[in-house]
Amino acid sequence: MKLFNTALVILGKLIIGTMKLFRFNGGNLPGIIIQKLRYNCCEIFTIDCPIVACTGTNGKTTVTNFIANMFQQEGKNIITNPEGNNLDTGICSLLLKNCSMTGKVRADCLVLEVDESHVPVIFSQQKLDTLVVLNFFRDQLDRNGEVETLIRKVEGFCKTFDGNLFLNGDDPNVVRLGYANPENKNVRFFSADRYEYATDFLYEAGEGMFCPLCGKALVYDYYQYSHIGRFHCPECGYGNIEPYAKLTKIDLDSRTLTVDGKTYETSYNSIYNMYNLCAVYSVAKFYGFSEETIRNTFMKLKINNGRMEEFSYRGSRLVLNLAKNPVGANMTLRMLNEMKGEKELLFVLNDNIADGCDVSWIWDINFSIFRDVSRVVTSGTRAYDIAIRIKYAGYDYGKIEVYPDLDDAVRELFSKDGQKFAIANYSAVQPVRAALKKFIGGND
Repeated sequence: MKLFNTALVILGKLIIGTMKLFRFNGGNLPGIIIQKLRYNCCEIFTIDCPIVACTGTNGKTTVTNFIANMFQQEGKNIITNPEGNNLDTGICSLLLKNCSMTGKVRADCLVLEVDESHVPVIFSQQKLDTLVVLNFFRDQLDRNGEVETLIRKVEGFCKTFDGNLFLNGDDPNVVRLGYANPENKNVRFFSADRYEYATDFLYEAGEGMFCPLCGKALVYDYYQYSHIGRFHCPECGYGNIEPYAKLTKIDLDSRTLTVDGKTYETSYNSIYNMYNLCAVYSVAKFYGFSEETIRNTFMKLKINNGRMEEFSYRGSRLVLNLAKNPVGANMTLRMLNEMKGEKELLFVLNDNIADGCDVSWIWDINFSIFRDVSRVVTSGTRAYDIAIRIKYAGYDYGKIEVYPDLDDAVRELFSKDGQKFAIANYSAVQPVRAALKKFIGGND
């Protein structure tokens, strides 16, 4: 078996070398080919360093990049997947690029973004030291099924996991993972105080309204967004957690947050990203990163890959954000509404395999909360579907313009000056970035 594993590593490196020769960026392709020859493709490697993994429906790319950046600032040699490729085949491809000819992976730490459904798969093959779980929402129903199915997969893994577990203490779907293995004493929760726009009622689509221990309805002190907020079970006390890290004094206007008595500045201004930063801070605190490292990362690091990425064109400013499920879209609409003054929206919706071909999730987006949106342009393979959805929410259909061709949509969006916002789902976000750069570059 050892010789076979070595042969697979050499084959994988030959595939990568060939891809480089022809300037082909295949992402998962080397791992896909190796997996055809050995199903547990991540077992072919020998890893002699800790593995820190981040998972959850939304935010894992951002959190992984932030944690990786902190390790690097502390002088550590790390291996990470900053652009995703978070399935077992993607992780296999990453390790093939960073191992010896015998499959040995040497680094101070592996910092990995991992798809929720693949946490049990990958870490049945390699030992995991630290797992960060951000949230669970309905996402890609035709691939993942209902959210309960996904939670149970990760929960099953946690029943035998005794490593470090960092959990969002304000998500009832995540908190239950802390009960999975009563013998694990390394469970830590992160939380956030009520922020300015929190509500006393459920404002958007949410999941997990009942206690997973006794079945009683959960009671909320407040909702930050969707079902994220401070909750407890009046029957058994589920949800009464002691936070390892807790954000206070969240100010989205000044983009500041306070934790452990220290105030930090950040380039982000949404409650959604404040939770991401709280997860990052928890890991930084545990691994003993310096305050300077934390402060520098929070203040300076910006993930320019379609996550709240800014573009400028002749006085017009556009913010692009990825939204691949109802909660992501609803949170993006909140940020849209928090932008002062009139603005225009570009919504690009695809139904490719990577997105999930079922786009019924758009009916859980709360478009009725539009504020000061003067025009909507829709595009993508399902441009008409999202246009109809917005019309049925009560928005003036005379202000909706449909351009299935993305270049046409971008050109039309910039035909008028003013603030712009763009929402794109998974397979659409990179084409949108490319179309924006192409238009701006060709018209400067």
